[in-house]
Amino acid sequence: MKSVLAITDDTVLATSVIVNALQELGNGDVANCDSQIITQAFSLNKLPLGASSMDVVISICRSAFPSDQMLEEISRVLKPGGVIFIHKTSQSVAVEKDESPALVRRLLIAGFLEAQETEKKIVSPSEVENLVIKAKKPSWAIGSSFSIKKPAKILPKIQIDDDSDLIDEDSLLTEEDLKKPQLPLVGDCEVGSTRKACKNCSCGRAEAEEKVEKLGLTSDLLENPQSACGNCGLGDAFRCSTCPYKGLPAFKLGEKVSLSGNFLAADI
Repeated sequence: MKSVLAITDDTVLATSVIVNALQELGNGDVANCDSQIITQAFSLNKLPLGASSMDVVISICRSAFPSDQMLEEISRVLKPGGVIFIHKTSQSVAVEKDESPALVRRLLIAGFLEAQETEKKIVSPSEVENLVIKAKKPSWAIGSSFSIKKPAKILPKIQIDDDSDLIDEDSLLTEEDLKKPQLPLVGDCEVGSTRKACKNCSCGRAEAEEKVEKLGLTSDLLENPQSACGNCGLGDAFRCSTCPYKGLPAFKLGEKVSLSGNFLAADI
C-alpha cells in the first residue's frame, strides 16, 4: 500500500482532487493508497509526519508555495526514491513563463533529482493556467559515501624478440684496425744512468746533453754539485759572473741537479 500526502495552501481541499490526481499520475489502484491531507500548510514550520514515511507527496497551491523550508520537510518525509508533484494553478492571473525553470532550480537545490515540467493536469481542466512539476528524491541518503572501484590498468605485454638483429662488433673494425701495431724499437738510452745518448736517440737524451754542453757543465758537476763560495746553489742572484751553474735553478749542494722539460723555453 502506497502512502500519499497532499498539502495545500487552501483552507479546504476536496478528496476528489486527490483521487483524480492519483489517477492522472498513474499511481495504480487508488483504493490501495493511504492518503493524508494537510491544509493551510504554509503556516507550518514542520510537517507532523515521520521521516521517510511517504511514497508520494502532492503539493497543490495558488501562491508562491511551497517555500524552501517546506521543500526540505517534503524531502524529509519522502522515502528514498519517492516522488513529489507540485501543481500550481491560477484563475485570474496567468502563470509566468519563467516560473517553471525557477521552480525546477529550487527543487534541484533542495536535493531532488529529475526535476521537470509535465503535461499532466491534477485538478479540474476548467482552470485557466496549470503548472505541474515532477521530481524524485534520491535513493541514497544525503551525506552517504561509498568507494569507487577504479578499473585496474593492465600494462601492455612487451614482446621480447630474442632473434632481434644485433650489431657485430667485429664488423665495425677495418683492415687497418686488425693489423698488429708495430712497437718502437727499445734503445739502450735508459740502460744505466751514466750512459750517453745513442746516435739514433729518440728519447730526448741527446737534446738534454746538448743543453748541458751549452752551459759548460760536466756530468760530475750535475751529479754531485759543489761550490767553493757556497752561493752556487742559491740561484743566479747570488752567483758570480763565472759560475758554471749560472742559468740553472736553485739546488742543494751534494744533490743531483735536474733540469725541467721547459728549461730552454722562452719566458715570453
